Amino acid sequence: MNEMALAEVWVAVAFVVFVGIVLYAGAHRSIAAGLDKRGARIAAELEEARRLKEEAQKLVAEFKRKQREAEAEAESIITGAKAEAERLAADAKAKIEDFVARRTRMAEEKIAQAEQQAISDVRSIAADAAAKAAEGLLAVGATGEAGARLVSNAISEVKSKLN
Repeated sequence: MNEMALAEVWVAVAFVVFVGIVLYAGAHRSIAAGLDKRGARIAAELEEARRLKEEAQKLVAEFKRKQREAEAEAESIITGAKAEAERLAADAKAKIEDFVARRTRMAEEKIAQAEQQAISDVRSIAADAAAKAAEGLLAVGATGEAGARLVSNAISEVKSKLN
């Protein structure tokens, strides 16, 4: 055998001896235990990740439900506000119409009162003018105390009939 082959044989023998010592010392158990621990840790991390993912999905579903509820509540509030605004507008319109009707009625009453006052004033002026005219006519036609009494009675009668 040549030296190169002999060196390779010694390397192989040294390797087999080293592996034997390692196996005899129980290093393979520590390596296996370490690998088992690492595998268990990775499995625990994967389980924790799965649990966190499920929890996150539940939270997302809960937030989506709350968002839908909030949107429905907002829609309800908007609908209520629109209905309230329409009711207030209708109330305001009714109050304005009532106000205009009362003002119109008051104006018509004032106009009627003014007409009655004007008619009364015209009658009073006409009665005074008729009384003066009658007095003038009777004064010319009647003389003495009987004439004065006749004139006074005629004036009273004309005033009472015209007023």
